[in-house]
Amino acid sequence: MTSERERRFVGPHRGQLLFVLTFLTLSGVLLALIGQQTTWVKQTALFAQPRFWPAVAVGGMVGLSALHLWRLPFRRVGRNDLREVLRWAQALEYAVWFMAYVLLVPLIGYLPVTLVFVSALAWRMGYRSRRMMAICVIFALATVVLFKALLEVRIPGAFLYEFLPDAWRSFAILYL
Repeated sequence: MTSERERRFVGPHRGQLLFVLTFLTLSGVLLALIGQQTTWVKQTALFAQPRFWPAVAVGGMVGLSALHLWRLPFRRVGRNDLREVLRWAQALEYAVWFMAYVLLVPLIGYLPVTLVFVSALAWRMGYRSRRMMAICVIFALATVVLFKALLEVRIPGAFLYEFLPDAWRSFAILYL
C-alpha cells in the first residue's frame, strides 16, 4: 500500500532508489580510498592541501546522496526500476565499442579500424543506406587525414604493419 507521501510525489519513480544506492555506494568507496589516493602535506595551509578539495567533493557526494536517500518517499524496487536499469546498461554497449576500437588500433592500424568502426557504428545506429555508408567512409578518411596529416598526431604503427615490405611499412606507419 502506498503512503500519502508516495502518492504526492510528482517526479518519476523508476530507477531513483537504485540510482541513489549505487551512487551512495560508489561515493562511499571513493571516500574510503581517499587516504590512499591523496596526501596530506605538513606545514601547508588547509585550502592548499592536496587532499582537502577532493575530500570536500567526495564528502559532498556521500552526504548529498545519503540525504537524497533519506528524503526519498519510496524505498521499494519494482519492475519499472529494473527496466530503467536495463536502459542504463544499454549505454555501456558504446563503451564496449570504444574499448574494442582502442584495443584494435595498435594491432590492425588506425585507418582500417577507423573505417570499419565508423561504418559498423552507423550500421548499428540504423543508418544502412548506401549513401550513409559512403558518408561514413568519407568521414572516417577525413578523420584519419585530419589527425595524421594536418594535426600530426603520432599514433603508433600497428602490429600488422611489421609484415609489410619496407617501403610500404614506412608509408603505413606515417600515413595510415
